[in-house]
Amino acid sequence: MAKNKTAETDVNVTEFVNAYVDKDQKKADSFQLVELMQEWSGFAPKMWGPTIIGFGNYHYKYASGHEGDAPMLGFSPRKAAFSLYVYSHTEKSERLLADLGKFKMGKACIYVKKLADIDIPTLKKLCEETIAYLNEHHECSCHK
Repeated sequence: MAKNKTAETDVNVTEFVNAYVDKDQKKADSFQLVELMQEWSGFAPKMWGPTIIGFGNYHYKYASGHEGDAPMLGFSPRKAAFSLYVYSHTEKSERLLADLGKFKMGKACIYVKKLADIDIPTLKKLCEETIAYLNEHHECSCHK
């Protein structure tokens, strides 16, 4: 079985943001997301793989037998846009997307150019819905 590439690392989150993000606004948005997701999840930020900042963790197992661990909430400050890993495919999440603001949807993440483009209270509700979903369907650090 292949090892999951996105595993928790010991890289310092602040040092990563300062070294990886080259635009001041994106850097400020990154630190704001760290603060918000830490508050909403109750977990300190940790690096997952080379570029994902994650909060808490959960264990998943697919019907194929593939399993691993992933952050409950997370984001990556990629050059083109932030990749927000805060979405669970639920009816409530679908409804919340209508109020989120300007974003693009990927298979498992939401792409946002800057935080000013989205509604932060709606992002909080999406994060809370995801934590509730993970709590119900997976072994996760949200059982605290």
